Amino acid sequence: MDGVDRKQMGPRRLPVMLPYPFAGPFDYRLPPDIDAVPGDVVLVPLNGRETLGVVWDAQPGPTAPERKLKPIAAVLDTPPMRPALRAFIDWMAAYTLTPPGEVMAMALRVIPPPAPTSVPGWCAPPPPLAGGGRGEGAPEGSPDNEATAEPNRELATEPIPTPPRLTEPRRRVLAALAQHQPQTTPDLARAAGVGRSVIQAMAKAGLLTPVTLPAEPSFAIPNPDHPGLGLSAEQVHAAAVLRRAVAARSFGVTLLDGVTGSGKTEVYLEAIAECMRQRRQALVLLPEIALSSQWLERFQRRFGVAPAVWHSDLSSRTRRITWREVSAGRAPVVVGARSALFLPFPDLGLIVADEEHETAFKQEEGVVYHARDMAVVRGRFEQAPVILVSATPSLETVANVESGRYRRLTLPNRHGGAALPAVAAIDLRETPPDRGRFLAPPLVEAIAETLTRGEQAMLFLNRRGYAPLTLCRHCGHRMQCPHCTAWLVEHRARRVLQCHHCGHAIPIPEECPACGAAHSLTPVGPGVERITEEAAALFPAARRLVMASDTLPGPHAAAEASRAIAAREVDLIIGTQIVAKGWHFPYLTLVGVVDADLGLAGGDLRAAERTVQLLHQVAGRAGRAEAPGRVMLQTFSPEHLVMRALVEGDLAGFIAREAEQRRPGHWPPYGRLAALIVSADAAHVADHLARELGRTAPAAAGVAVLGPAPAPLSILRGRHRRRLLLKARRDIAVQPLLREWLAKVTVPRGARVEVDVDPVSFL
Repeated sequence: MDGVDRKQMGPRRLPVMLPYPFAGPFDYRLPPDIDAVPGDVVLVPLNGRETLGVVWDAQPGPTAPERKLKPIAAVLDTPPMRPALRAFIDWMAAYTLTPPGEVMAMALRVIPPPAPTSVPGWCAPPPPLAGGGRGEGAPEGSPDNEATAEPNRELATEPIPTPPRLTEPRRRVLAALAQHQPQTTPDLARAAGVGRSVIQAMAKAGLLTPVTLPAEPSFAIPNPDHPGLGLSAEQVHAAAVLRRAVAARSFGVTLLDGVTGSGKTEVYLEAIAECMRQRRQALVLLPEIALSSQWLERFQRRFGVAPAVWHSDLSSRTRRITWREVSAGRAPVVVGARSALFLPFPDLGLIVADEEHETAFKQEEGVVYHARDMAVVRGRFEQAPVILVSATPSLETVANVESGRYRRLTLPNRHGGAALPAVAAIDLRETPPDRGRFLAPPLVEAIAETLTRGEQAMLFLNRRGYAPLTLCRHCGHRMQCPHCTAWLVEHRARRVLQCHHCGHAIPIPEECPACGAAHSLTPVGPGVERITEEAAALFPAARRLVMASDTLPGPHAAAEASRAIAAREVDLIIGTQIVAKGWHFPYLTLVGVVDADLGLAGGDLRAAERTVQLLHQVAGRAGRAEAPGRVMLQTFSPEHLVMRALVEGDLAGFIAREAEQRRPGHWPPYGRLAALIVSADAAHVADHLARELGRTAPAAAGVAVLGPAPAPLSILRGRHRRRLLLKARRDIAVQPLLREWLAKVTVPRGARVEVDVDPVSFL
């Protein structure tokens, strides 16, 4: 405020949102010598220590007198949180019934120090003004008396310093500087092929002079006009529509769907190119970090350089640098997991959610939200178009297309003339596997034929480990997790039994813990490790690779696996759901699904839809190049609608039938759901709280409450869990009902009630 003496203004009150589960912002006093506006990141006192906060948009509360307000300690020299991001946080908090500070914390987790404007470097020193004869540092061919001066009489008694000796490594350093100077220590050491100690010794001897260099950007700038792959006529049309949407600089949602291998990625990369031409930033969300390796290769092929990457496996230093570059607008494109949605983009011009149907986009703990849906919301606040991409779109997205909310672009054919794979079902009732085996004879024969032709095959089983259950042959005892209602999974390679929900693990016992019988524990059912063991016995010469989350722990391991498969160093791939998403293996021609019925068990609302999506994506890995592909589904129910849809290639018909079943009962997406998950250390506390919630449940037309009932995982990490499910018509907002409902019940100490609006999991 120009011309105003802040010391004359007296105390001022500002609301500050703190990254904790408070109901809203707290008021703080703004000292006369500090200026702050909404969005500024500040340091404020809280319970005897200083914490980060953000000046918020809400009006200050009148409850506390100004003299009792604590002062803001400092305004951080970091980019402020923009209005669009603050509005997005408020909206998301209200929708998910989460304290706004907890949502804001996801955008405030990485606040780096101010970016350096310069870095230290080295250059050659200026030539000496005087010399006593030609030393090693004089130019080659110079006469002995060149560049001399009359000696200073007052210093005549001082000995003339001996010029430093130029060793071969030192000569290489000076030669590197002659090619390009100045340079940083790492660059100079790399260019000269020497260690840092050589450069430090040269500086001490006066052969190098320290200088200050401007800091270089952390990310190379992608070139939107870098030549990419040739596009088909269908791709060219779809890309043109998306480019126009980006150039319009307005919000809208487009579903980009198409068969597996149709080149959807290359199409939306053209939209990213247009976003960069508009000088705006683009965000690409992937459901699994393992997907990023081949995606990054495609991006680099199209734009010449890699994009910025954001996920939890990055080091804290890399995350700080990336956050800083994104906030400064120096990272034009970011690809990341769902948390990338909260990065501080100053001008977000495009959001892409690839594999939008994937349930991995749903965060189930902490702030419970669906990144696909929140991407649409953030796009609306940023006035940026959103592209949802999938070969098997979710029924929610299809319903939004049918209602006119979303536009649809479809690529019906595989790129480059490749044909879709032929899909067949193996009826396990008619051709069962041999005793003690899990691969049926027709599948074994098909694998042998594929390997004989020098092609690659894949076996898919969505189950990690060696066996999902271990029991005692003597007494029937089943090995169960002591902290969860879940069986312990055998991991034979590590010789442990492990719970996949809480991580509890024990060595495989020699004796049954119930009856004491020795060597009586036996594995029941297959996991990928057991299928790998069987494959090794059937195809001993085949080079095998297991692709699962515990064998590919991060993007680097996934990239190495992708490289080995593409280089034909692998004959047979055995994998879990990680193999279903986005991979392009040109020599893979056969996919065998070991247990196609696996996802259909239980009472999950979306079980059939998810199974179709998963198996169609797995099937889509086959025959993506010249050689035709085959898919074989081992099933006990070949007549099931899911199996028929896959064999007949009629996904549209399946989705239509699924919609017909859900619409009359107002099940999503034609109605709304919200789950209340009660948990407590003691079963009786969880039961009492769940009964109270059931007793006070809302009663209104178009609203029904199911439960309370024990959750399928009734004990998880030692806590007893109960569930209630609120179901409402599509035109009824569930948030006001939930707030009023929760306000009627007192949650006892040690108990929790978690709210999951739009649940995708019912465990």
